[in-house]
Amino acid sequence: MEYDFRQILTSWGPIATVQSFSISLGDARQFTRSIALGHYENFPVVSLFLPRHLRQPFYDIYAFCRWSDDLGDELPSSEESLRHLKWWREEFERSLTGDARHPITMALSETIQQFSLPAEPFYDLISAFERDQIQNRYETYTDLLSYCQLSANPVGRLLLYLTESATPANLQLSDNVCTGLQLINFWQDVSRDLEIDRIYLPLEDQHHYGVTEVDLQKKVSTNNFQQLLAFEVHRAEQLLMSGKVLSRKVPRSIRLDIRLFTLGGLTICKKIRQIDYRVLEKRPKLSKWDAPALLAKAFTGKFK
Repeated sequence: MEYDFRQILTSWGPIATVQSFSISLGDARQFTRSIALGHYENFPVVSLFLPRHLRQPFYDIYAFCRWSDDLGDELPSSEESLRHLKWWREEFERSLTGDARHPITMALSETIQQFSLPAEPFYDLISAFERDQIQNRYETYTDLLSYCQLSANPVGRLLLYLTESATPANLQLSDNVCTGLQLINFWQDVSRDLEIDRIYLPLEDQHHYGVTEVDLQKKVSTNNFQQLLAFEVHRAEQLLMSGKVLSRKVPRSIRLDIRLFTLGGLTICKKIRQIDYRVLEKRPKLSKWDAPALLAKAFTGKFK
């Protein structure tokens, strides 16, 4: 089905879920599956190459992430988003005590129990989208990384927990990959984020390269801006290359997925370079024509 968040929210939002709904676990899992497979950003987030026993658990996790993100981005105001995210945090807490009412948290509750998943990554995700409502500029790169720690890294960590491969070394490598993916998403979307009054380019880096917010608002990629973005893309690429090491340390069942995640980000880096870092005028993105090359590289383990 096509994913329509606002339409679904009318049936499963704060007002609806205070009523006494009766939904089976099977229906709840179908709900999370439909969200995961119906969303426009589902490649390669929910990969068909995941082993069968991990697909439904990952659908459950993905649906939770998707709803958390949409509650932060798809509502009319920051105040409304914060109210809904508070409700969502309460719904998640219910799932931890066996009192889930929402189909996503009902399905997720089973997955958390089955794989002994920690609650912290889920709380971190909600905190990230709450932070989006009150912070839309970042003074330093360190400040931006602290946001990525909440918004991006939990997903990779949960995948490692699902496969019982969450060693300290793997968790750090996963954090690097996920942060790299988040950063490259920011750099391909500089123009889009400007439209919702968000700038993720650290102010310290803007100052260093002589780029001002007034410059950005003109939507023209100046030489200074191109130099700034080249610097940021390189940093993201270095983090993404950690995926080469991580894909050799995790179980074989998810190595292909780790490679696909990483290669998708590296391909965006390449596409940004191909347009000479002019992302203010054109958004580089993956297309269906990129899929065969990505799959071929993932199967062979080649990252270049």
